Amino acid sequence: MSIAARKLSIGDTIGIICPSHVPDPARHKRSIAVLESLGFKVKIGENAYKDTYGYTASAEERASDINAMVVDNSVKMVLFGGGEGAVEILPLIDYVAIKHNPKLFSGYSDGTSILNAIHSQTGLVTYYGCMPGAFNDLRYYDWQQFLQHFVTGHESSVFTSDSEWKTINGGKCEGKLIGGYLPLVGQLQGNKHFNFDRNEKYILFIEDFEKFSVVGAVATYLAFIEQSPIMQNIQGVIFGHYSVNPPDILFGCFERFAKRNKIPAVYTDDFGHGTKHAILPIGMNAILDADGQKLEFIDAEVAP
Repeated sequence: MSIAARKLSIGDTIGIICPSHVPDPARHKRSIAVLESLGFKVKIGENAYKDTYGYTASAEERASDINAMVVDNSVKMVLFGGGEGAVEILPLIDYVAIKHNPKLFSGYSDGTSILNAIHSQTGLVTYYGCMPGAFNDLRYYDWQQFLQHFVTGHESSVFTSDSEWKTINGGKCEGKLIGGYLPLVGQLQGNKHFNFDRNEKYILFIEDFEKFSVVGAVATYLAFIEQSPIMQNIQGVIFGHYSVNPPDILFGCFERFAKRNKIPAVYTDDFGHGTKHAILPIGMNAILDADGQKLEFIDAEVAP
């Protein structure tokens, strides 16, 4: 059974770590200032600004930051963004400590590997879509998503959309949400830190962006997933933002994937590498109605 961490209250501390890149201090300063103006305290990982490897801090330094946040009782949420290389720290994360100190984990893009590994190893619900960079230019939709998923008193059992959904293949299904950035989801298949439950049913959510992957690459990553054992457990799929004007060949790729596997499927611009950053809880049960273009969350048990 999945466990959800307790939500935030105004005044709580949010820990920011950088497992995938060396941040621009000026951009970080802006994110911190906005979070503090919204009533939260902010704590930065000790190694956040190091570039030991030339592109990030060392794997040990980055893992040290996440593990330190886990055992810091003052930190109620761990927030991180994307980049490259987060998968390097998966063997060094203290999953046992996370089980004993459940808290909110939210990331994005390359953070997909960490979020899915934590859920897989601990059963804790993690969250895809919110990252420190969102607070540099905080949009109303993103803020409402933050409130609904993370702040006490703003719960909503129905996904709030801010775009037109496109039905790729009709139908209705129920399962545990899992997914994130498509290339990482594809590459995680077979990773020993990502052990899906063969007795569970899943709703897969995935997103990519034309700047990173041409349609042929999207098809390749989908094939990795389709040819992996997890595919027999996937009941439906939500495709996230790809571009302002997605090409017809992209929808053809999505449609073939959905119809071959006889699963409901939708496309939305609400989450992904665009201007809207909806939050999707990895490990939370949900119901997807592709014909009605609706996603409903089923609350997980809250940790004591």
